[in-house]
Amino acid sequence: MSDPIRTDAAPNPVGAYPHARRFGELLFLSGVGPRQAGTNEIPGGPIVDDAGQPRDYDIRSQTHAVIENVRAVLEAAGSSLEKVLDITVFLVDMERDFSGYNEVYAEYFQDIQAARTTIAIRALPTPIAVEFKVVAQA
Repeated sequence: MSDPIRTDAAPNPVGAYPHARRFGELLFLSGVGPRQAGTNEIPGGPIVDDAGQPRDYDIRSQTHAVIENVRAVLEAAGSSLEKVLDITVFLVDMERDFSGYNEVYAEYFQDIQAARTTIAIRALPTPIAVEFKVVAQA
């Protein structure tokens, strides 16, 4: 049986999908970005302004917020960061952001040692710089 997981502690999905699904002893999280629950504020600022023009942003703040949102979804499902098995990370600017994101990532996952893949992409559905796709133990 596959159960959808939803929580008010994480930002609302931007489409018709849950925060995560449980299948047996595994949790599959939908893409998680840095937007804040309730306000949709983007810590570190959006990557573009209202006119679509690039703006400066803080990848470290965005990465911290993503990981805290991942934590919120995992905890809503009865899991934790320590149970993360695999992470796929999407960055909109690998050259600019990899170092800062990698530094923050290590603060949380150095001891956990989840498998990880980092991919450069052109855009995400909201004006954010980073998104995580996570698989964890339930």
